[in-house]
Amino acid sequence: MTAPTISPTPIAHGTPATVPTLRDRLDAQRNAFASGAPDYRRRIAALNALRDGMLARKEELAAAVSADFGGRSRDETLLLELFPLLDQIRHAKRHLRNWMRPKVVGSTWFLLPSRAYVVHQPLGVVGVIGAWNYQILLTLGPLVDALAAGNHVMLKPSGVTPRSAAVIASIVAERFAAEYVTVVTGGPEVAAEFAALPFDHLIFTGSTRVGQLVMRAASDNLTPVTLELGGKSPAIVHSSYSLDRALTSILAGKLYNAGQTCVAPDYLLVPEEHVEQVEALARTIVAKLYPSLVGNPDYTRIVTARHYERLTAAVEEARARGARVTVINPANEAIDPAGKVFPPTLVVGAPDDTILMREEVFGPVLPIVSYRSLSAAIGYVNARPRPLALYYFDDDQRRIDMVVASTISGGVCINDTVLQLGQHNLPFGGVGPSGMGHYHGYDGFAQLSKKKGVMHQSRFSMGGIFRPPYGPRSRALLERMLRLAGR
Repeated sequence: MTAPTISPTPIAHGTPATVPTLRDRLDAQRNAFASGAPDYRRRIAALNALRDGMLARKEELAAAVSADFGGRSRDETLLLELFPLLDQIRHAKRHLRNWMRPKVVGSTWFLLPSRAYVVHQPLGVVGVIGAWNYQILLTLGPLVDALAAGNHVMLKPSGVTPRSAAVIASIVAERFAAEYVTVVTGGPEVAAEFAALPFDHLIFTGSTRVGQLVMRAASDNLTPVTLELGGKSPAIVHSSYSLDRALTSILAGKLYNAGQTCVAPDYLLVPEEHVEQVEALARTIVAKLYPSLVGNPDYTRIVTARHYERLTAAVEEARARGARVTVINPANEAIDPAGKVFPPTLVVGAPDDTILMREEVFGPVLPIVSYRSLSAAIGYVNARPRPLALYYFDDDQRRIDMVVASTISGGVCINDTVLQLGQHNLPFGGVGPSGMGHYHGYDGFAQLSKKKGVMHQSRFSMGGIFRPPYGPRSRALLERMLRLAGR
């Protein structure tokens, strides 16, 4: 099928906005929400509308993403963005009625026979700031959770990838009233003003540095935030585990989207006796995954020249500091930086204070760190900022449990990489520098709802004992209650 041509010109619904129009859009959504929050049927209809919009224009979305990167596989976009998004919608529709039901909880003993239950109430207007690396999934995935929770939503796709942002804006304009869901496009200035709006909740996906700015802007309005930031996610391979199996998974996860993935394995920890074997095996595995690079539509380009230059500088700094650099180019093609093809690169022995070891790599460069014992590998991870994901390869359940218990990360995947994002019943979110808050599935629904506690007092209540005047009977009862509570 011939990919459709994508115009870089933003459509009217998603044109760059100024501060007054941003606030006008927010006010319009607040007023619409105040007239009646979406009920179950309207939420299901909204999820169906989003699904239908994605399916109707999936080829246009894939073509736009490829144009934004200067080359990205259609199949990879459908596999890593459209499919999980559609399945997220399916999961939410399947479970939404149960999520919305009041949850009865046990009443505290001294308040019996009162009843207690929890209701999940929509917050109001939710703001979503997406990320360029997976523009479709990371902009519209939070939208699914927000719609399921009954909110109205304002979306700000990344300006780094404007063509896909324009298609998203067009789809939303076709399927939703602007007072329900609307898209704002533009660059960093618009994003900064967007983050400063008094939303009822704000979700941001991106770098830790920008996440700090978003949180600072939101704090002026006491806007709650969910931050999905990434960080340096380690992969640890135990000496007893098949190195071939581990590396196949690690390199596949690392090279999706040319490493421009927030949960990609950022660096590899292997026993010191396996380092040379890793380098040899990696050449074979990469050649199977990507027999060529420059002429291969499955191998993604680096999104901008600036990002390409950042990766080049980081590798050269490590090389100058004594690291061993191995560039894997299976077809021995001539690589022109102007084409933004960055070959898979292994870096062994980069000093800890180099850029590669301090900052998230976000590219097809894999630093390799050797360790002498599993406890030393765990200590290495724990001495650094807490990552979004941790990958461990081992078949021994006792050691697996020990690694899970003794490390802190946003999530853990055993014997694979990246695919944990497809587990809709697991919360997804970082910790510390890798983020805060959770979404996906029920956790996204709950995160974007007000979890309201309700107590229903019985007509036979003993509530009178808690009111003055306090006489001998109430004092005696209070003493007994103190003894019971103090057990």
